[in-house]
Amino acid sequence: MMTRARTSIIVATLAGLTGLAGCGIRQTPSTDAIPLPVALTRSAEAPPPSDGPGDLTGADAATPSPSASATGQGSGTGGGAGRTGAKPAVKPTVAKTQKWVKIFSGPSDKDIRPNADKTKKSNTVELNVVANDQIGDFVTDGAGRTLYRFDNDTQKPPKSNCNGQCADAWPPLLIKSPGKIFPDGIDPKLISYIERDDHTCQVAINGWPVYYFIADAKPGDINGQGVNGKWFAISPNGGKTKAVPGFPLKSAN
Repeated sequence: MMTRARTSIIVATLAGLTGLAGCGIRQTPSTDAIPLPVALTRSAEAPPPSDGPGDLTGADAATPSPSASATGQGSGTGGGAGRTGAKPAVKPTVAKTQKWVKIFSGPSDKDIRPNADKTKKSNTVELNVVANDQIGDFVTDGAGRTLYRFDNDTQKPPKSNCNGQCADAWPPLLIKSPGKIFPDGIDPKLISYIERDDHTCQVAINGWPVYYFIADAKPGDINGQGVNGKWFAISPNGGKTKAVPGFPLKSAN
């Protein structure tokens, strides 16, 4: 057991964050790199950084769910899997439209390659559900990367309060025009987007904007769970998932 707080310094370099254009408008990526220091400390009871939650799904990638059906429902058991590897038998239909974004009734019947760069906007977004015994069901993107919500945001009206250096550490899930969102195991009526202060558009679930965590290195990582007591993997209904014992990480400041 640790007897003192330990500080983990995570230094990442993000490119292309400057000069972001408005919703749906292409921007020219900047060649300037932004060094990102993120200082986090653990409580005395927490394990060292290398023993963090990491991959809570028990796999290095989103594992096909044997129980998932063509209706788009994920696995209901822990340890967890996301969407089924098989394509749905019925082509999804448009369940909701928000200006230039179409939100479909279920998963796409075609393979979609998610953007590898978390900071880039995409025309097509997949949202899947992963079941886990420790924290409950949570939402990932089409690559199995965990999505989070922030307690300092507001649901009514939906608004992100994570900008600047905060958004460097917690990149928002961005969509651009013409946009399509394919949910698997999430009510499409709960899905929307909000316009950020920099005029980019961020996907939201039940009014809560969703984010990645820069320190999540691979699909299934949930290293952002409980950070500062305000960041939690988002559940399919937009709620907070359970905290992990020994977490959260706490800010060094």
